[in-house]
Amino acid sequence: MFAQVAVDIAHSKIDRLFTYTVPDAMQLEPGNHVLVPFGRGNKLAEGFVLMLSTAPADPDIKLKSVFKLLEPYPIFTKEQLSLAYWMRETYRCLLVDALRLMIPAQLRGGRIKEKTQYIVRLAEDADFAAIHASMMNKDGSLKAPRQAEILEMLQKTGAPIAYNEVLKFLPGSSNALNALITKGFIIREEFTIFRTPAGILKQENTTVDLTASQENTIGTICFGMKTERGTFLIHGVTGSGKTEVYMHCINSCIENGQHAIVLVPEISLTPQTMGLFRARFGNKVALLHSRLSAGERFDEWRKIRLGLVQVAVGARSVVFAPFDKLGLIVVDEEHEQSYQSETSPRYHAIEVARKRCLISKATLILGSATPSITSYYRAKTGRYTLLELPERVNLRPMPKFKIVDMREEYLCGNTGIFSNMLLDELDACLKAGKQAILFLNRRGYSTFISCRSCGYVFQCKNCDISMTYHRTENRVKCHYCGLTETVPELCPNCGRKFIKYSGIGTQQVHEQMNYRFPKAAALRMDFDSTRSKDAHEKILSAFARKEAQVLIGTQMVAKGLDFPDVTLVGVIDADKSMYLPDYRSAERTFQLLTQVAGRAGRDEIPGVVVVQTNSPLHPSIRFARTHDYKGFFTYELAQRRAALFPPFSLFIRVLLTGKEESQLYSEALHIGRELEKAALIALGSGNNKDLIYLCASPSPIKKRQGDYRYQVLIKLLRTERTAQVLNAIYDCIDENSKERYFTVEINPNDLF
Repeated sequence: MFAQVAVDIAHSKIDRLFTYTVPDAMQLEPGNHVLVPFGRGNKLAEGFVLMLSTAPADPDIKLKSVFKLLEPYPIFTKEQLSLAYWMRETYRCLLVDALRLMIPAQLRGGRIKEKTQYIVRLAEDADFAAIHASMMNKDGSLKAPRQAEILEMLQKTGAPIAYNEVLKFLPGSSNALNALITKGFIIREEFTIFRTPAGILKQENTTVDLTASQENTIGTICFGMKTERGTFLIHGVTGSGKTEVYMHCINSCIENGQHAIVLVPEISLTPQTMGLFRARFGNKVALLHSRLSAGERFDEWRKIRLGLVQVAVGARSVVFAPFDKLGLIVVDEEHEQSYQSETSPRYHAIEVARKRCLISKATLILGSATPSITSYYRAKTGRYTLLELPERVNLRPMPKFKIVDMREEYLCGNTGIFSNMLLDELDACLKAGKQAILFLNRRGYSTFISCRSCGYVFQCKNCDISMTYHRTENRVKCHYCGLTETVPELCPNCGRKFIKYSGIGTQQVHEQMNYRFPKAAALRMDFDSTRSKDAHEKILSAFARKEAQVLIGTQMVAKGLDFPDVTLVGVIDADKSMYLPDYRSAERTFQLLTQVAGRAGRDEIPGVVVVQTNSPLHPSIRFARTHDYKGFFTYELAQRRAALFPPFSLFIRVLLTGKEESQLYSEALHIGRELEKAALIALGSGNNKDLIYLCASPSPIKKRQGDYRYQVLIKLLRTERTAQVLNAIYDCIDENSKERYFTVEINPNDLF
């Protein structure tokens, strides 16, 4: 037998399979993790068995032999191996880079092992009357009272006990316990245990009456699961019970003997989502996300691979969960940017999920109250099956929008963070014993610091952006590279004391909230306050227990959360994302407003949303005010069709980074010319209008983390020739990347 092995070394020159002989005593399968001799020195390297054959490709070549099998089971499923090949071609990455995404990082190099624990139990053939008699002195006293205590405890328990638990219950008994083990009265055995992830918000498994829309949606999807009908897009307003639909479909999947994967966009959503699924499905659910410890992540992955669970819940990487009977993938809040990987391989979780469902003949559900323009367009044109949940459960009303024009507030003398309307609504909400959420998509205290005298702005030395002031630490921070500095008393440029703090962040909102309502407890939930392990769960649990009346946060609080006592949502600055130089700025603003508004009024009392803005007539706000997604979609699609923006075209961004700016600019111009030639040749004569735009220029953020950044931006019309043009562009990049590494992004999350 011969094994085709992908050696676990990330280098383009060895991005291929190597043939090894399989020792007679070794049983291998595709997907096994092995140790093989590699290179001239036969240094042992890890590798992955991708194929087996009964004959080598070239019988004249002397082959080396597989040295060791590292795990007793394949760490990849057959579907995962097919997916890895597809990712290599689609995202032009190395095969081992795709494979590494599918396993815990610490599994490579043997950096993590199964956790074991010693248990002790009574010997099955022990004669306890004789044992007890042997422990007695002639006067009836015990020779070894501690040994007798241990035996009595095990007899009363009637079950094995952890070795360490015995020592905790009977301090100082280690010698007595070991003596009993030596005598054979007690048996000590090694037992493998699974580490249990913390940070799961406890939920009750409640029975709900389904709406007609929910029943119709569930029936359509379950029928589609039996007939292998592709992708379903659920457009359901906030509070319409999309999660309940997911769980019914998952239950049907489990009953059919298959497995399900559930993706959520934010780690902050995982505690509540995991709590719901654990309440419904018990220990059939595994949890995977980046905030787990290495041991927890390994054990959750191992539960999935060994078939001990049927459902996996987590953030983007859970799409690679190693189920071998996959029947369903659910992507909640499908419009979220976090499903796009920002590191190589730059995969999109929805694209991977769609391909994985094709390979496994599984069903894909995409769900959102505000689907992306592209997804909804695909549903309207028949590529996806569109399902609607147009009303909230129990016919609860949608929250009422109140728009505050902050320009008028300023003219009336209010220069504070809170408008008079928001203050009044907060006061009424708190007096009624209810809860509120305040949303501002900017962390820190002040967004930048400048000098009033000379206009100097405190900028990061490594990045071409201003630094954010964090008052709790009295330092300025760069939110790109992490550089922190103390705030000087004098301006570094002119030496004067006229330092001005401008802009607002969540820290300042928290401070002002405490000042305005000193009796109301407030919690802050942003990147800074959730750095520690299980911080998300602790904050959300405290808010669920009503230990705080107000939750202040960034986009972490804008989606997926369900708290019945939240009757008020305040949007502090709705203009943050509205005028960014990105064709998706209107879409993202509408999505954020709609999603955060949906946190209010999810129980009996109707909700109120107060939106503070300087642009009350902007389409994103006008359509969000009336909860009119379809109206916004029609408007935005017309804008994109006129400008030939996605989904009618696509952007390709080639990013170059380096220390020498002049050299980088020359290289950007060169690669730009080469890409233009390659694209035009691929398009063929008469189709050059498909190439709408191509330009080499500095990136909007020209310097980041100490490196200069230049880019080639290509805008390409979507036609039947798009795929061949993309292949030509990738080939051109491969030919020109011998000296420098280029990052290629298709429709990147941002163009900065």
